[in-house]
Amino acid sequence: MGIRLMGIAHAKQKLQRTLSARIRMVSTSSIDVPKGHFAVYVGEFKKRFVIPIAYLNYPLFQDLLNLAEEEFGYDHPMGGLTIPCSEEYFISLTSALNCS
Repeated sequence: MGIRLMGIAHAKQKLQRTLSARIRMVSTSSIDVPKGHFAVYVGEFKKRFVIPIAYLNYPLFQDLLNLAEEEFGYDHPMGGLTIPCSEEYFISLTSALNCS
């Protein structure tokens, strides 16, 4: 019984080291995204925008998310959400959301 517990403890430590290394990799790549925000890629050249999570509550933004799901599904190779609209439309939408 004691040997089995030692094996479990060793496996737990190894798992924690592995997970903490992965978390460090993810956190160093997302340093430029503040807490409460997320990255989206918009337009023909996939310009990156960092926007507040609160935008998810707005129906106009939810419509964009539905378009993204229809066009790309859940596979977003850029690491962030790809939104299928022009940069101009996205900027005008986010400007309107900021005013409301």
